[in-house]
Amino acid sequence: MPYRAPSADYQFLLDHIVGFDKVAATERFEEATPDMVSAILGEAAKMSNEVLAPLNRNGDLQPAKLENGVVRTSPGFGDGYKAIADGGWIGMAASPEYGGMGLPFSVQNAVNEMMGGACLSLQLNPLMSQGQIEALEHHASDAIKDLYLPKLISGEWCGTMNLTEPQAGSDVGALKSKAEDNGDGTFAITGQKIYISWGDNDFSENVCHLVLARLPDGAPGTKGISLFMVPKLIPDEAGNPGVANSLKVVSLEHKMGLHGSPTAVMQYDGATGWMVGKRGGGMAAMFTMMNNARVGVGGQGIAVAEAAYQHALAYAQDRKQGKAPVGDTILGHADVRRMLSQMKADVFTARAIAASCAAAIDMQTATGAPEWSARAALLTPIAKAFGTDTGIEVAQQGIQVHGGMGFIEETGAAQYLRDVRVTAIYEGTNGIQAMDLVARKMMDGGEAAYALIDEIEAYAEKTKSTIPDLAGPVFAAAETLRETTEWMVEQDMNERFAGAVPYLRLFARVLGGYFHLCAAKAAGLDSGRGRLATVYIQRLLPEHASLAEQSRQGASDLYALSDEDLVA
Repeated sequence: MPYRAPSADYQFLLDHIVGFDKVAATERFEEATPDMVSAILGEAAKMSNEVLAPLNRNGDLQPAKLENGVVRTSPGFGDGYKAIADGGWIGMAASPEYGGMGLPFSVQNAVNEMMGGACLSLQLNPLMSQGQIEALEHHASDAIKDLYLPKLISGEWCGTMNLTEPQAGSDVGALKSKAEDNGDGTFAITGQKIYISWGDNDFSENVCHLVLARLPDGAPGTKGISLFMVPKLIPDEAGNPGVANSLKVVSLEHKMGLHGSPTAVMQYDGATGWMVGKRGGGMAAMFTMMNNARVGVGGQGIAVAEAAYQHALAYAQDRKQGKAPVGDTILGHADVRRMLSQMKADVFTARAIAASCAAAIDMQTATGAPEWSARAALLTPIAKAFGTDTGIEVAQQGIQVHGGMGFIEETGAAQYLRDVRVTAIYEGTNGIQAMDLVARKMMDGGEAAYALIDEIEAYAEKTKSTIPDLAGPVFAAAETLRETTEWMVEQDMNERFAGAVPYLRLFARVLGGYFHLCAAKAAGLDSGRGRLATVYIQRLLPEHASLAEQSRQGASDLYALSDEDLVA
């Protein structure tokens, strides 16, 4: 079925839910008027629906291939990428100084999700470039910015990030790639990197790799790591792609999904690179790119959830099976309606969390206020983990709605689950996101979390007089979240880590209740959004109680199980 980009949902979120009016009221983003944002969302939706969505199945059935050292991309991907680049969609949030639009990240986040729902395999490419652009803007020398940023923003060149090695996955500090000073401002980079999304392609003029490596005098662990720009083709004096660098794609991974996105094993053999940032400052620079990507990956999960939901809904509207109480298709069966309504409710929750995070990032950028920085930091791991978990759960439920036909590849339902499954793993597994939430993000003693909980409770209290049946449960759930947060900040780290994953989901569940309550208030209880809010608050929000119990269990029962107990 045709994909329909959720531009109207984003318009509603920006207008009524996440406070985008505050973003547009800042001097930094004053040009992001309602008319401009609406026009951008409309054009992005049109491109996603008409240009990118028809490529999605091609990527799955005709994967990218490595032939004689050259990556051949899926049919139509080159034209799709050209449409993205020519439309200026890569550099939406990039600095106008280098050719970007300077738009709020909130707008980029919305457009990225729409493109990802249309064709996730292809959307991964500009997402990597966007992260690299942000890292260079913050950390690179003026010479590197002047050369690379205009090319990356225009889409003439593509960007990648190279962290992982066979022995160094989440433990990046264990990397073995080395960098040696050539004495002329360049460095010789040697090593192997794995899981490099879009490590090469056949439609851009150059591929620019940001590579983590260690200098000979670099300290052990992450503190001794530096970051280098290592292009596929070394730019000549005029800034045009010149001679080939000493790097190559060794192989492409055979993956569960995302077949249209070439995931490369990269080999660097004394390749010429230029340092980005300070010596030993590689992780700080790379985290700029990774934090951008974490919100983006959360959006990818939401994107696939939306597409899988639309696919399942269309099937349910057409499939006739059994005697339904309402209508003559399976959409009339109560359990099918339960699945679809909960799928839709969670897609809205995940999207609202991501949009709220993006708005906080914009306010941090525009004002520099520490409270916005804290809000953005708090919401980032929640947006990434809950967004990708929702993608997986909704795609899985989409298969269930299809019944036996969901297990048949020809229906296309299984592709969504295969494609989205990795999003819970890359850019930091969701377990790592949860650990980050209860550790680093609570180094303030929970201050940022309490500030958000205060907002939820204040809004629920204000809304009790008009929507008591919805506002009451949201207030009670927020109180449970507060109590669980108080417990969490009093524990040592391993006790926190044992309950980190349910705690993150608890936080997301409560945020979902809050955002659905806001939607019901804005649109009216008798509207579709009001009725969806009722489903969420009555059926999904109650999970918060069991999640709170799990969060507060500590680690003792986990370690009481011996290794032998786990094996037996």
